[in-house]
Amino acid sequence: MVLALAILLVLALPAAAQAPPTCTPEIQGQAACMAGKLCECRFERGGQLTGRPDRFAWDCGVMRPMCPPDPTISQPQPWVPPVGVWVGPGGPRR
Repeated sequence: MVLALAILLVLALPAAAQAPPTCTPEIQGQAACMAGKLCECRFERGGQLTGRPDRFAWDCGVMRPMCPPDPTISQPQPWVPPVGVWVGPGGPRR
């Protein structure tokens, strides 16, 4: 019984999140969607003012665009026909 409880507790733990891709010189200029923003891997200069060395980093600033919508998700129709109404084929009656 204790073993079954331990197994259930281990299975109930949340899965580890996927780590974001590392920004390296090999992928400079590529874009990735992170937290709803289209981030770009680019070289950032360091300096004494920022206290950081030169490095490659993801640019996800406020001027970056939002990620495009997922193309696999179908958009809903702008209108829905009324239920129970049938429009027959053909032209107007005379």
